[in-house]
Amino acid sequence: MTQPFDPRQHMLAQSFEIFHYCDSKLDNVELHHHDFFEIYLFLSGNVDYSIESRIYHLLPGDMLLISPLELHQPRITQEVTPPYERIVLWINKAFLNQFSSPQTSLTSCFDSNDPHHTNLLRFSPSQREVIQNLMLQLINEAGNRSYGGDLVSMSILMQLLVEINRVAQTTIPKYESGDKAAMLVSNVLDYINEHYNEELSLDTIANKFFISKYHLSHEFNRLVGTSVYRYIVQKRLVIAKQMLSDGVPPTDAYQHCGFKDYANFYRAFKNTYDINPKKFAEISQGDLNPWQQS
Repeated sequence: MTQPFDPRQHMLAQSFEIFHYCDSKLDNVELHHHDFFEIYLFLSGNVDYSIESRIYHLLPGDMLLISPLELHQPRITQEVTPPYERIVLWINKAFLNQFSSPQTSLTSCFDSNDPHHTNLLRFSPSQREVIQNLMLQLINEAGNRSYGGDLVSMSILMQLLVEINRVAQTTIPKYESGDKAAMLVSNVLDYINEHYNEELSLDTIANKFFISKYHLSHEFNRLVGTSVYRYIVQKRLVIAKQMLSDGVPPTDAYQHCGFKDYANFYRAFKNTYDINPKKFAEISQGDLNPWQQS
C-alpha cells in the first residue's frame, strides 16, 4: 500500500513520519534541506541523487542517510520506467537525541564529521530483507491507534536505527556516478562548502578550476539542478539557520556566512524560509517530550 506524494518539506509530527511512495511521473524536486534526519530507502526507478558534493546513481535496495544541514535533491527521469518507488522516514532531531545511551548514539550514522561517514548504504540481500521488513512494519504500526500501537512503533523504530547504525559502521565510504563531469562538479561543491564565507562567484570558481565558466555553469546546472550562485546562497543560508538555532545573533551570523550586508541576508532568508532571521531565532525549537506527537 502506497500513498500520494506529499511535496511538503517540513514535519507535522514532533517525533517521526514515514511515507511509502510510488510514482509513474513526478515533477522535479528542487535542491533543499531539512531541519530533521531523513532515511530514504530506494526500491525502484531511474534516479540519481545529489547530497552536498556527492552524486549517487541509485540501485534498488540502496539507502541514503541525510542530515539536517545537507543540501540534497533527487534527479528523476520525467517518464519513470519502472515506477519511482521509495520509503522515506523523517525523524525529529530533538526527539531522536533523547534515545541514545552512553554506549550507543543512534545519530552516529548521520554524523558527516566522522571520517568514515557515508550517505549511501548498499545492503547484502539478508541485510536488505531485515531493513525493508522493519520499515514496512513501521508503516503499518505508525498509523495504528489501537492499544499499544505507540509502544510497538517506537520499538520498531529503535530496532531499525540500531540495524542501520550497525551497517553504517562497517560500510566503506563511496559514491557512485558514471557521469564524466561528476568529479569536476563534486570538487566544485567541496570548494564551495569549504569557502562559503569568502567572496565567491561563477568567474572566481571557474578560474580556480581552470575551466570555462560557461562549461561549469552548464554541467553544474545539469548535475546539481540549480545554478552556482543559487547553491552558494543556499549553503550560506543553511549555515546561518543553524547558527541562529544555536543562539548566534542574526547580525553576527550573516557576517560569518559570507553575505555582503544584512539587507541581502534578511531578504534571502525571508524569501527562502518565509520568516525573518530575528523571528526564526526567537522561536527555534526547545526540548520535546519523546512521546508527544502532533
